[in-house]
Amino acid sequence: MKLKGLDYLGISDHFSDEEIMVQHNTRQFVEKEIMPVIEQHYREGTFPHDLIPKFAEMGFLGINAPSEYGGGGMSNVTYGLVCQELERCDSGIRSFVSVQGSLVIYPISAYGSEEQKLKWLPKLTSGESIGCFGLTEADYGSNPAGMQTNAKKVEGGYLINGSKMWITNGSIADIAIVWAKTEDGIVRGFIVEKDMKGFSAPLMKNKWSLRASVTSELVFDNVFVPDQNLLPNVQGLKGPLGCLTQARYGIGWGTIGAAMAVYEASLKYSKERIQFDKPIASYQLVQQKLVWMLNEITKGQMIALQVGKNKDNQTLKFQQVSLIKRNNVWVARECCKLARDIHGGNGVSGEYPIMRHLMNIESVFTYEGTHDMHTLILGNDITGIPSFE
Repeated sequence: MKLKGLDYLGISDHFSDEEIMVQHNTRQFVEKEIMPVIEQHYREGTFPHDLIPKFAEMGFLGINAPSEYGGGGMSNVTYGLVCQELERCDSGIRSFVSVQGSLVIYPISAYGSEEQKLKWLPKLTSGESIGCFGLTEADYGSNPAGMQTNAKKVEGGYLINGSKMWITNGSIADIAIVWAKTEDGIVRGFIVEKDMKGFSAPLMKNKWSLRASVTSELVFDNVFVPDQNLLPNVQGLKGPLGCLTQARYGIGWGTIGAAMAVYEASLKYSKERIQFDKPIASYQLVQQKLVWMLNEITKGQMIALQVGKNKDNQTLKFQQVSLIKRNNVWVARECCKLARDIHGGNGVSGEYPIMRHLMNIESVFTYEGTHDMHTLILGNDITGIPSFE
């Protein structure tokens, strides 16, 4: 079975039958369940909460997590394809799934105790519990080492004080994976539960981007977190950065999905839009834009596949994830601009997906490491000379 859609080089020939099946089922689910409601949710600034149980039923939550704890145990290419299909619809939908899987399920699986895994992973993969990831602060985004959120050791646990900003799922989360500095200056990870005294997650409003996604602030006012909620198997920034590597990988696949969506919309529109007695697709300048989009999307698909293969065979370097995040988000951003141009005035209308994707990508371009930060990571890797010290 081959999925109809943009695959100019037949890259799907390299997918397994299981990967193609999951992609096909995800595409059908998105078309049936999410596409009809996403524009309204975006306009109203709401997240489709009623879909969370269906996400779990489809296996989206922890699709590449260990099966012994309720995860799907599937390949990283499969996970990437799910992200691609979800973001063909909306970046906010993919963000929800990315956070749950890469930033909550992953750190508990990779850094947690056996007790933490048994308690939380089945709840998270089933959608019974929702999680969020607390790293970014108001004054410390690209420089997480400067974080001010702190954890003071007390009898039986820690007292956490500080705040986090721009946290996806924060206001609807049952738990937060929170990174804070202990008194010796070491970054540690904690599972903070929503009903812990002194913890609040106010909703951040007035966004012009990712409007169909919950974005929050996390506030910690002497929040007591018991010792058993400390992630025991990691210390330092390698903990949160390891999580971000997982999330950035999914973003690299997802944003190509957004690029595919605006390309397909533009191709269709250009064939139907008549100007000067012929479709605008017949004009050289429009064709040039479409070819550029096709060209860059195809390269992005190839990068995504190879990085996914490397991840599956455990040869992945984190710098390769910087490459996929940096390139594919940029490609999606540029495709959105060209699609807006091709659609003319209609490009700003909610009848078409162009402006929604364009505004979403502006957030994705910044979060999980800015374009410039990933440039510096790659520059350091290829020259051996760090330019950020």
